[in-house]
This record gives sequence, structure tokens and C-alpha cells, in this order.
Amino acid sequence: MWRVPESDSRSQRQMFAENHNMRIGVDGRELFGEATGTGRYLDNLCREWALLPTAQEFEILVYTPTVARSNSFRNNGAPITQRMVPGTGSAFWEQTTLASQVNSDHLDLFFGPNYSVPLRADVPSVVTLHDISFFSHPEWFGLREGFRRRWLARQSIAKAKAIITVSNFCKQELIDHLNVDSSSIKVVYNGVSSTQQSTVAMSDTVDQIVLYVGSIFNRRNLPTLISAFGHIVKQLPRARLIIVGPNRTQPHQDLTELSKTHLISDRIQFLSYVKETELAQLYRDASVFAFLSEYEGFGMTPLEALSTDVPALVGDTPVAREVYKNSVLYVPPKSIDSVATGLIKLLTDVSLRRTLLRNAKPVLANLTWARTAQNTLDVLTNAAS
Repeated sequence: MWRVPESDSRSQRQMFAENHNMRIGVDGRELFGEATGTGRYLDNLCREWALLPTAQEFEILVYTPTVARSNSFRNNGAPITQRMVPGTGSAFWEQTTLASQVNSDHLDLFFGPNYSVPLRADVPSVVTLHDISFFSHPEWFGLREGFRRRWLARQSIAKAKAIITVSNFCKQELIDHLNVDSSSIKVVYNGVSSTQQSTVAMSDTVDQIVLYVGSIFNRRNLPTLISAFGHIVKQLPRARLIIVGPNRTQPHQDLTELSKTHLISDRIQFLSYVKETELAQLYRDASVFAFLSEYEGFGMTPLEALSTDVPALVGDTPVAREVYKNSVLYVPPKSIDSVATGLIKLLTDVSLRRTLLRNAKPVLANLTWARTAQNTLDVLTNAAS
């Protein structure tokens, strides 16, 4: 028997009584403020859910502490609505205010797309873990932050009826580090952002741009990239390096000072944040994309580069081989000489560039947000039943 909160409209009550649509709540905190990887993941899921032929069989409530920047809630007739739950959007908000609202809304299921769920919510839940670096590499986190992340993730995994993760590599890590039953882990690959595939006018730049996009963590080896770039600038006088993303290194890495040490500060541009339209333009202008991470759960940005015909230089790791297959040039992520050689190859070898971009087409064809959204919704509905 459906119980609909008094705040819902009469038409909503009638819909639930007659159609018995499944009601799914979603933690939407990452949809406000500056875009994050998890925020873009959720934004794309919401957008694609609204377009599914079965969309009218569901009501999806996306809980946010303030107005979300996403346009996914503005599709006419789409069963996705934003539910404002005022607060800070902190872990405390999630575990108290959000949990209380979820219980009041009498959901069939709650979905936590960002590593945790409200533990006091009295409904079945599904949680997505994009990686478990805070378990496998605790040295990358402060004591308090690492403890908070590990505790919440462990409790959320224990509560969840299903765990979504984004690669087989991450699934194996969950099994190895947390002894999670493999049958409860569902691998759903991410898609490639459609905003990167849209037509964007080319700028008149004649520079050879090496581009990095993503939050800057120690594991992503930006000092290696900057040092390698310093090795190639004499051979390639038109080369420039653009680094997009906030510096979240711990211990802190002063990348601006490093560029001065290599006497290349005039050839490197640091952008902590750009709008989606500006990001699309940067991808279109780039000659090479560089992503030297030694640890990821998936890694979306090299795929976004490939989708705009920009070849990618990527750190050679098991998850990179799983996701990108033979569509990128692999290098040891901490080897300055190997990275420098790889950059020169991709900037000068036309045949190699064409081969990699040709190899990327079937990879990209298999990684669509429409497929990700449908597979994710399948996991949610199975967990609810």
C-alpha cells in the first residue's frame, strides 16, 4: 500500500494509487557547486533516465541541499524532480537531515551515487563506489578524512542491497580489501559525456597543446608531466601545456613553482575550473591529452579527449588497459623520460595518431551514457524488488 506524504500534490497521490510507480530517491549533493566527476556522472544518469522509454514507470526524487545546476530536472514530463532538503550537504547532513526526509517520503529505494548512503534511512539502498583509494592507499588521505571515508563506505556497503562499481579492477579491489561478496557487486561502466561530442567551433590557435583535465591528486603525477614537458619544449617550440583542475594534492605539490624551476612557466597555463563550454573548446583545441594516473577506478577524461579526436597518453595500469584497451599510448606514469618520448610521438607521428583514434571508435561505441543509465536503473529496480 502506497503512503504519499501530505506535501505531495493530489495528482501525485492519484498517480501512485493508479499506477504504482516505483519511487527512487537519489543523493544529489554533487549536482550543485562546481562540477565534479561524480556530479557529471549523476547529471548524465538523470539526463538519460528522463529519456528512457520506461521513464514514466518511475518517480525519481533527487535530494539536494540547494538549487542544483543540472538541467536534468527541466525536461517536460520527465519523472525526475528535485527535492530541496536545506542544509550544508555535509556527511552530517546526509546522515541526519537527509535520512529523516527519506524516511518521510516512503521510497522504494535510495541510491547513493557518491560512496555512501544515509545509514538511518529505512529503505533498501544501492551505493556506487567509483574507487576505494582510501582503503588501498590510505597514505593519500589525511587521518580524519581517510577515517571518515572508510567508515562511511564500509557501513554503506554493509547496508546496501547492491554495490555498483565502474570497472572489474575496482570490483576486485572491493573483494580483496573488504571481502565483499562478489555476487552483490555490479560492474556498470561509465559513459562518455555527450557534451564533449557536440560540435564546437575551432579556435585559431596554431599551438601544439598538451591538455590535462581533472582534479589534481598526487597519484596523477602532474610533476612528472610538467618535468617531461620541460624536456620537449626546445624540440617543439609551439608546444603549450594546459592543466585544468583544482589542486587537491596532499602533501601539497607547488606545480607553479615547479614550472618556474624548469623555466617553462610561460608555456604552462593553470586553470582551476572552467565552464563546460570552455572545457569543450579546450578539448577541441588540444593536440594531445595526458593522464598519468597510477590509480583510478575508471578514468573518464581520456575518453572525452578521444571522443573529440584527441589522442591520449595514459599511465600504464591494469584499469587503464581494461577501459581504454588499445586506443591510447601507454607509458610508465612516473618515468619522465618515457612521458617525454610519448608526448613527442603523439605530437609528431601522424600515423600513430590515426591508428589510436581508429582504435578508439569501438571503445567509445560501447561506452554510452544511455547504456550506463539503463544498466544502473536495472540494478536499482532489482534491488528494490
